[in-house]
Amino acid sequence: MKIGVFGGSFNPIHNMHLEIAESLLRKKYVDKIIFVPTGDHYSYKTHMISGKSRLEMIKLAIKEAPNLSVSNFELKEKMIYTYETLNHFKNIYPTDQIYFICGTDNLNYSNTWKHPEEIQKFPILVIERNNEKINSKFLNQKNITCIPIKTSALSSSLIREKIENGEEITGLVPKKVQEYIQEKKLYRKD
Repeated sequence: MKIGVFGGSFNPIHNMHLEIAESLLRKKYVDKIIFVPTGDHYSYKTHMISGKSRLEMIKLAIKEAPNLSVSNFELKEKMIYTYETLNHFKNIYPTDQIYFICGTDNLNYSNTWKHPEEIQKFPILVIERNNEKINSKFLNQKNITCIPIKTSALSSSLIREKIENGEEITGLVPKKVQEYIQEKKLYRKD
């Protein structure tokens, strides 16, 4: 089986995340995708809500999707790095192929990754994000595949901004996620 590990802050998860996952499954790049929300220890991330809330929103978003799952592996008391996450899933699924799913923005800053050589042992599926092109130094690497998925400018930061400004987010996130955000009063200024 081909298992994709889709990491990110998912702050909050939105419809473009789900479209990317469904497209990867539909086009048979992977057979299953595991969403892995990052821990709460990333100081460069602003407006990050608790990992518990982000995990719950992912669960709500993928509830009806049999080939999508979520893991709380990175939601620990200490910082967990991507290479540790990928090795963790390789240990759980030793006979399966583990793929790392990331955006071009993430790959283009791979020089900042902890132990990038460990990550690059895994096949990497790269999604072009916000029209950012993959750095040419990665184009001919056999373990890196650029995925032609039509993405939009939809982002978690845009959704947070809309909520802060009292704007509507219907159609940008799954209905259950929108209800959760409203019920818990997430991302509001007050």
